[in-house]
Amino acid sequence: MADILAVLYGEFMNYDIHNPLDESRDRLVLSKGHDCLGLYAALAEVGFITKQELKDNYLQDGGFLPTHPVKYVEKGIECSSGSLGMGLGFAIGEALAMKMKKIDNHIFVIMGDGECDEGSGWEAFIAAKQYKLDNIVLYIDKNGLQSDGAVADIMPINLAGALRELGWHVYEVDGHKVEAILEATNSALTNSDAPSVIIADTVKGKGVSFMENNNAWHHGHLSQEHYEQAMEELSHGNK
Repeated sequence: MADILAVLYGEFMNYDIHNPLDESRDRLVLSKGHDCLGLYAALAEVGFITKQELKDNYLQDGGFLPTHPVKYVEKGIECSSGSLGMGLGFAIGEALAMKMKKIDNHIFVIMGDGECDEGSGWEAFIAAKQYKLDNIVLYIDKNGLQSDGAVADIMPINLAGALRELGWHVYEVDGHKVEAILEATNSALTNSDAPSVIIADTVKGKGVSFMENNNAWHHGHLSQEHYEQAMEELSHGNK
């Protein structure tokens, strides 16, 4: 998901860290709230939170950066999430409100492919098209894994085909190719009369050898040795 966040915060999203409550801002709704580590890192990179705040508040009693995001718009966190399947419904409410107020902005949403098991998500897919919410751009982080195993074994769904049938504009990309995400997002932002979805094929734990496609890291904890190895591999891969 890190590549999607980098593209959104680095290229597309309209936000002002000095005026975070500006009603015309774009919103990011992280529906797959268990990926909040990526969101917190992005918010620290762009300045919504400081690196010291990240250190002092992440998983700390009384801190504002728990293991699932809690709404704190002043810090760039638009939605409390973690109960999977609710993020797109929340985004529909935001998108409808912006349409009613005639505010020209976008609501970006990130879901997981395992999360798409949830029936509430499919109600939201249908409603977003019904209300012609072309101000929604959804990213599905399709890494093929969920908490209990492989998506293909638990609830296989042809997401692209189903969403096309429901009337969405559908793009399929390599979720680790920044150029592909950029191109698809540019196209999505020009669409009208229907929402857009970018289905990003990704690798869980991309760039860290012992994490890649290893579902144990859905709940894993880094030792100091693992941390040092991961940082070395990521640094080497970025050269």
